[in-house]
Amino acid sequence: MVQEFESPLMRLRTLRRVSQQKLADALGVTRQTISAWENGHQTPLLTVSQVRTLCKELKITFDELPDDFGPQPIHDTAKPASGAEED
Repeated sequence: MVQEFESPLMRLRTLRRVSQQKLADALGVTRQTISAWENGHQTPLLTVSQVRTLCKELKITFDELPDDFGPQPIHDTAKPASGAEED
């Protein structure tokens, strides 16, 4: 089984239909910077103003910001129903 990875930033951004370019323009960084954050190649160093803008663009609160924007393992949340027997 191959482990899959996903960036929380990319997930939020695509869920809200915000392009890398639009987010980059709002934050005053390049599209390549957003890509580097999503791929785990760079760690964001944001000002308080940029954090506010990021939250506004992604329609989330500060508490909902992910701790890490880089790729994270995707966990399979599907669980067998209780009482189900395995073959």
